[in-house]
Amino acid sequence: MEKKNIIVEKTIHFALLVIEFCELLEREKKFVIARQLLRSGTSIGANIHEAQNAESKKDFVHKVKIAAKEVEESKYWITLCKKSKNYPFNEELEKQIEEVSLIIYKILSSSKKR
Repeated sequence: MEKKNIIVEKTIHFALLVIEFCELLEREKKFVIARQLLRSGTSIGANIHEAQNAESKKDFVHKVKIAAKEVEESKYWITLCKKSKNYPFNEELEKQIEEVSLIIYKILSSSKKR
C-alpha cells in the first residue's frame, strides 16, 4: 500500500480550489488577478510534484523553495481579493494556503537540518 503524501494531496486540493475560484473571477471579469492567481496557485503543486522525483537533495530543496515562492505570491493575490470591496473572496482558499504554507516551510526547515 502506498504511503499518503500529505503535501502532494494538499497542493492538488488547493489547485482545484484555485481553478474554481479563478473561474468565478473570470465570470466577474477580474481577468488580471484570475490569471495571476491561477498561475501561481497551480504552480505550487507542480513544483511539489517535481520535487518528489528530484535528482538530489539540493534539487529537492530547490523545487520546494520555488513552491514556497509561489505560495507567497498566491497569498498576495488572495489578500488583494480579501481587501478589495470589488472582488469576491474565498475563506477556504485562504485557510488552505495557510496549511500548505506551514507544511512547505516545515519541509524546508527539516531538509536544512539533515
